[in-house]
Amino acid sequence: MIRVLGSGGRTCDGVSRREVLRAGGLTLLGGLSLPAYAAAAKGPARARSVILVNLLGGPAHLDMFDMKPDAPSDIRGEFKPIGTSLPGLQICEHMPRIARTMHLSALVRTVTHGYDSHNPLNVLTGFSGGEARAVNISPDDPPSMGAVCQWFGMGRPDVPVHAVLPCYPGWGETIRRPGPYGGFLGPQYDPLFSLCEPKFGREPSRPYYDPVRPVGRPRLPGLEALPGLTVDRLSRRRDLLHQVDAERARFGRSREMAGLQSWQQRAFDILTSGRVRNAFDLDREPAGTRERYGDNLYGASMLTARRLIEAGVVFVTVSWEVFGKNGHAFDTHENNFGMLKSENLPILDQAYPALIQDLQERGMLEETVVVVMGEMGRSPRVNKLAGRDHWPQCGFALLTGGGIRRGTVHGRSDAIGAYPDEDPVTPGDLVATVYRLLGLDPEATVPDRTGRPTPISHGGSPIRPILA
Repeated sequence: MIRVLGSGGRTCDGVSRREVLRAGGLTLLGGLSLPAYAAAAKGPARARSVILVNLLGGPAHLDMFDMKPDAPSDIRGEFKPIGTSLPGLQICEHMPRIARTMHLSALVRTVTHGYDSHNPLNVLTGFSGGEARAVNISPDDPPSMGAVCQWFGMGRPDVPVHAVLPCYPGWGETIRRPGPYGGFLGPQYDPLFSLCEPKFGREPSRPYYDPVRPVGRPRLPGLEALPGLTVDRLSRRRDLLHQVDAERARFGRSREMAGLQSWQQRAFDILTSGRVRNAFDLDREPAGTRERYGDNLYGASMLTARRLIEAGVVFVTVSWEVFGKNGHAFDTHENNFGMLKSENLPILDQAYPALIQDLQERGMLEETVVVVMGEMGRSPRVNKLAGRDHWPQCGFALLTGGGIRRGTVHGRSDAIGAYPDEDPVTPGDLVATVYRLLGLDPEATVPDRTGRPTPISHGGSPIRPILA
């Protein structure tokens, strides 16, 4: 077993206790079982891979992609809108690079649900029912999109089907937030979670609401996460297992033993895969490319995400994280405008366009779906601390790439951005859209722990107006 420790931060859902989390060594690598079923295809796949950028905390839609310049000052806030490459569309003045990419994208302005929690459960699974939980994963959780992709047999045998960068959600708070896991399909469908050691250049003037930019790179877990294990020792252990297995073969194996062997073999394959190790080696990239993404943990994570899908990974999530007192991600109950202007928006405005440009230049954008969203929006009214509070009733999603209709704005919120006025979209609809783009039937089911078939889109339907 591996003892995994994070730092002691918290989001506003009140989690402050420090807890030790244990995870099996192979489960840390995630997705290490062989898929049991063939893909449930419905129509041709428009994309082969997905990069989902999760703006943990709840990005303020009114200050980013759904501005209301004619609303009262306590609604419209401090930022001004600017024009974009899509005629008639305006977004925030602090996202000028993103503004120049909007003709490539579909913007959904009416994401709505009732799951008032910072867990990315609704973002990564499409499920937004039940009670919102502050912490703790459950074996009864629905599986993530990446886990479903693995269940239906997508991906290569020598790389993980899905990965989460730069760490598992909640790492900086010493909790595990539900969402990216295999859920009721089992821990063998968990993703590969990268490791990180963020550095900070200064002390915040106040905890959480004076964000300090995290610097560093995501790292491949595995050998260094298993005490005393090196590549040579790993190879020797594999040779030893082969010898033991040869002896066991004389006596036969049970079905469970065969399943364990396939899990072990794939663990070895991934741990020693040059494709995976190389994807995390950003020094293989030209210095100019690294600089284009930005010298920070999120820029490095987006560049790593591109390298992972290039290596054959199907689904990569890049998640903003709370790193103790150094920053509260997009959970801006205080100093909303200062946090967005000084850190969050400049980082996103550099790394996201760099990713889109990089994919275009490599001929990969038409086969990759890039999704940017958070688990909720933020309240229309600015509070007394210059912040905005939770607001799952209305938010945004930005989709670009394979199979997405370029230059599309879908849905309209009301005059103050509080509720959808037309074309509401649920998390299930977004997930169904991603499945359709990947060639999976959005109405397919997977069995829960009791064997009961559960719809993978949780009642959602593809958003047809944004599909090319």
